[in-house]
Amino acid sequence: MENILVAGANGTTGKKIIALLHKSENFNPIAMVRKEGQQAYFKDQNIKTVLGDLTSDVDSVFDSSIDRVIFAAGSGGKDVIGVDQDGAKKMIDASKKANVKKFVMLSSMGADNPEEAEKLQDYLKAKHNADEYLKTSGLEYSIVRPGTLTDEEQMAKIELAPKLNKRGEISRADVAQTLVQSLEDKTASNATFEIIKGEQSITAALSQVK
Repeated sequence: MENILVAGANGTTGKKIIALLHKSENFNPIAMVRKEGQQAYFKDQNIKTVLGDLTSDVDSVFDSSIDRVIFAAGSGGKDVIGVDQDGAKKMIDASKKANVKKFVMLSSMGADNPEEAEKLQDYLKAKHNADEYLKTSGLEYSIVRPGTLTDEEQMAKIELAPKLNKRGEISRADVAQTLVQSLEDKTASNATFEIIKGEQSITAALSQVK
């Protein structure tokens, strides 16, 4: 069992990621949360937690037991530089020091060209900068850029491309599944891609990523 550190574990998508990892035969989740009060939810399920604040030092969160990382944290627009951009960069730096095998980034559609966005430009710029930092980090990575997130039930079917050239929605459950499957070696390795709901299974879609 490999240990997967999930930044943003207490978020809506983060909790879905943790649940999938908890059921996995290959991965063991470690929930990174910012406040002590957020630990109880995970401890009640016998899921290990670590305290870490993305706006300060995160090196203490890492030890030799961390094998891979999913970054699913976000400030909800409250601190896009401190959390979405610089927080991600800190996690990338700490992952390098800890010799993490793979870093899976939850990004956003539109992060490739934030200046073209009609809204949320500051957020998309922050995500863009974090993505570019990861690409040049030397870590193996997958950067997943979903369309508009919904709370619909999981379909396990998506449409995927490096650039879809259209907008669309996707459930948080399907995003979580895509992130977890991207943890695997040689799956979407060093690739950046967009996803929305579609007709292809997540497994089949990821197998075609080069």
